[in-house]
Formats: sequence, structure tokens, C-alpha cells
Amino acid sequence: MFERLHHVQVLCPPGGEEQARAFYGGVLGMTELAKPAALAARGGCWFRGGGWEVHVSPVEGFVPQTRAHPGVLVNGLDELAGMLETAGRPVQWDPHFPGHRRFYSQDDHGNRLEFLEPLTD
Repeated sequence: MFERLHHVQVLCPPGGEEQARAFYGGVLGMTELAKPAALAARGGCWFRGGGWEVHVSPVEGFVPQTRAHPGVLVNGLDELAGMLETAGRPVQWDPHFPGHRRFYSQDDHGNRLEFLEPLTD
């Protein structure tokens, strides 16, 4: 029935699009997508890269999600951690997920992101 995940939505404060662009487009190297005209009027921005898509939407009363998060499978986890650290972003390693290496980071609005890579034998 289910085919694959289409996108993940994360929130930001009103006017937070430039910070989202700096993180998702700049640091992670994702491509910004043009939003359909009917949705562009709502603000926000969309990104795609490496098999996942992120929709960043501004909301009044924004509070970063420090527990809820997307979990993104990665090929080259150490390289990604290095990119994030070089860009001054947090990397918190967590060894408690069987069969995988993983770490948590966050976007520039404080939303939690999990990146994981399967262990190889």
C-alpha cells in the first residue's frame, strides 16, 4: 500500500525562510523547489535532495521540535557529520539504535534531525 515518504514538514517562525535556505540549501546542499503559486502565498520554502524532501512552513507562536524528528538514512554518515561540524552545527552521536550508527543535529530553528547509516559487517 505505502510506496515511500514524499516529504517531511518542519516549522519555523514567520520570516525564517532565509535561515532555512542557509541550512537546508547551504549546509546540506539540498535544492530549493518552486512552490505552487497557490501555496507560495503562505510563505515557507521546500527543498529536495538525496531521496528526501523537506517543507519548511512558518507559523505564529513557533516552538522548535526537540523530540519529534525525521530520521534520514545516509550513505557517508561521517562525512555529513564533518560538514555539519564545519558549518558550526551540532552533532550529537547516539549509539542506541541497533544495526545503525546515528547522530542528531538540528536546523537553524532548533528542529531536531536524525541521520543514520546501517552498520556493515
